[in-house]
Parts: sequence; C-alpha cells; structure tokens
Amino acid sequence: MKPILFILFFSIFFAVYGLLNYYIFIRGFQAIPHTASYRIHYIIIFIVAALSFFLGRILENYWLSPVSKTFVWIGSFWLASMLYFFIAVVLFDVVRLLNSLIPLFPKYIIHNYQLTKQILFFSVLVIVVASLIAGHINAINPVIKKINLTVSKKGRGMQSLNIVAASDIHLGSIIGKSRFDDIVSIINSLDPDIVLLPGDIVDEDLKPVIKENLGESLRNIKSKFGVFAVTGNHEYIGGVEEAVAYLTENGVRFLRDETVLLNHTAYLVGREDRSVNRFGNKDRKSLKELISHVDESYPIIMMDHQPFQLATAKENGIDLQLSGHTHGGQLWPLNFITDAVYELSCGYKKNGGTNIYVSCGIGTWGPPVRLGNRPEIVNIRLDFE
Repeated sequence: MKPILFILFFSIFFAVYGLLNYYIFIRGFQAIPHTASYRIHYIIIFIVAALSFFLGRILENYWLSPVSKTFVWIGSFWLASMLYFFIAVVLFDVVRLLNSLIPLFPKYIIHNYQLTKQILFFSVLVIVVASLIAGHINAINPVIKKINLTVSKKGRGMQSLNIVAASDIHLGSIIGKSRFDDIVSIINSLDPDIVLLPGDIVDEDLKPVIKENLGESLRNIKSKFGVFAVTGNHEYIGGVEEAVAYLTENGVRFLRDETVLLNHTAYLVGREDRSVNRFGNKDRKSLKELISHVDESYPIIMMDHQPFQLATAKENGIDLQLSGHTHGGQLWPLNFITDAVYELSCGYKKNGGTNIYVSCGIGTWGPPVRLGNRPEIVNIRLDFE
C-alpha cells in the first residue's frame, strides 16, 4: 500500500473510531448521576477498554507477553461491545427525537428521567455482556458442515474425494494453541483425502504464532494428499512472505496462482488473494491464464479467498470453488452488510455447472465472538461420474 494511502486510511479509521467511542462514552456518562461514586470508574474502564486493542497490537511488536495478550483480549471484546452499545444509544436517541416531535413517554419516565436513564444504562450493560458471553461460547464450538456434491467428470485415480476445508482460522493471540489443537482434532476425525485452507490462516502478527509453536499443530494434520492453502488479505496485512514461509516450513503447500494435479484425479487451483494488488503492487493472474494448461476433462477445484466475481468460475469451467473471508458477518447485524456486498456471503450456491461454497470460517477476527452464525469446518464429499 502506498504511504499516502496508508496514512489516509488510518487517519480516517482512527477519526471514526474516536468519534464512535466518544458518542457511546458521553451517552453512558450522562446516564450516571453526578453524585455517583462510580463515575470515575466508568471513565477509567471506558478509556482502557477503548485503547486496549491498539495497545496490545503495538506491544506485540516490542514485548510479546501475557500483558500484550491481555490487552488484545480486552480490546477484542470491546470491539463487539462497541457495536452493540452504539446500536443501543442510536436507538435511544431516535426514540428521544420522536418523543420531542410526538410525546410518547409515559409520566413515570418524565417525572424521574434520571432513574430511567440509570435503569436503561444497566439493562443495556447486562444485555451486551450476556450477548458477548453467548457469542464467545458459540465462537469456540464449531459445527461440521457436511456436503455431498457430484461432478459430471471422471476422476481417473479415484471415484470420490473427501475434502476438509477450514477457512479464516486467524491464528494469533486470540486463536492460540489450545483452540487450534481442537480444530486439528476435528479435521483429523474426518479422515480427509485433502485439507484445504482458503486464506487468512494467520491473523496479522506472526510473532504469537511462532511463540506458541503453532507450526507443530499444523504438522499434526493428517491428510492423504496433504494440506494446501491460498493467501488471504490477513496474510498480506501482517507480511505475506514471512507468513507463507513459516506455514510452508510446517507442512502447508501454498498455491499462489498455481495449479496441481492431485493423484491423477482432480486439478487444484489456488489463486493469489486480491490484496496482492494493494500490498504487493502487482496483479494476480487472470483465471483464464492460470488454467490455460489444465486438462479440463479432469474435475477442477479452486480456492479463492475473497468471493468476488463468482461468474468467473463458471465462465472458466471450474467445478468447485471454495472461498471464505466474509465470516458471514460474524456479528449480527453485520451479516446484512455482507449479504449486500457479496453475491454469496455464506453457504452454497450452484452457478451453471459450478458449485460454490463460501464458508463463514472457523475462527474470528477481532472479537472472539460470533452472533448470528456458527463457526464451521466444511467437509465435502466430491463424487465423480
């Protein structure tokens, strides 16, 4: 990314982040009576929570420790809290505006408005905390999504292929060794012929991954034909060459605008992530160019991290496309945004002869919370006619 664009992006980001936090802070502060002793506690807790994520990320670069990890965890939960506190205060302000136009509030609210604000303050706090706890429990309990698909092509070496895909793992401070070992155990229990990792294997910073020796867990994945991956935008954000080198050393084969023939059965195509244009200042190969030497009489499976331009797969005779990236919105109601942005933000779709599956992912970015969908490992049995 060019320096000027980098500065512009982060200037806008921090300005918006600061304004949102100020809006939430001031509305909460106004709900606390002037005489309340916990006013100062509110100020301190709010400031620490709002700054923790960035403090933790900065500390990771200079002092990777339990302290930096604690800040990242606090800040990550705050990102989800922020969303729901923002929705709550906007809703209250809209109701207040309506009340100023058309009186709606009953007398008991008007006569003791400060008490009403206190009750709403603690009610929202309890609801948000309960939602985060439920969302965290959901986030660490993935489901196995089983799909049976048939491709009208013959696999010379095999009649079917047992595929296990785990997208958007986001290894790092939040998804550490204990959690990843559980993911690996689930993958191995499915007895895969091939394991596919369609991008965002690493979060942003590689240091926590190395410190917890998550490469050892990667090497524990058991698969007949190996573990294959493509880059995602987070590999690029954190430093793609370092991430790819580390993961490759630990048994992951990256396909970066490359193809490979699996056991004389099917071609596997791996596309470089679209972020190569923004971070690497170069273009990825077109799909047409990438598969120009592929024998299209074989089944063709493609990994492309970001599910844009899905028609391209159909136009080029891809039999199965696997993507991730969207997290299915991860936090309700953000799923409505991903549904609007992407032709398919989560789940299965058939486009002509092309089967497309966009996984909502197994890990989380930012908040270790999922509300609105389940984390998943995808198990596809691909039969050949």
